[in-house]
Amino acid sequence: MKNLAIIFLFGLLISPAFAGKSGPDTLMVRTSAQCGDCKNRIEKALAFERGVKSSELDLETKIVTVIYKPGKTTPGKIREAISKSGYDADDVPADAKAYAKLPPCCKKPHDPDHKEHH
Repeated sequence: MKNLAIIFLFGLLISPAFAGKSGPDTLMVRTSAQCGDCKNRIEKALAFERGVKSSELDLETKIVTVIYKPGKTTPGKIREAISKSGYDADDVPADAKAYAKLPPCCKKPHDPDHKEHH
């Protein structure tokens, strides 16, 4: 009986710690994606980002919706991961070296190297 009371008290003490844990957050980031290859590249980069549960890029709006665990990553780190894959992420510009490695169809339309994907 004493053990049962101890377990009950222990449960009461730790339950607030678990109750304080929030679920995943959602972040929407405007990107400079151009085509399906861009979608695959961005979603793959985010799949390797710690704390990201899922991501889905809408090519029409160029917005990637990211579901992530706030205790594991931040919106800044998510934007940085997109940038390091060669794409703009809201006000974070694409990493220049990564952008230079993108295929022509993935470059921004005003870029002289941009070519339509056929």
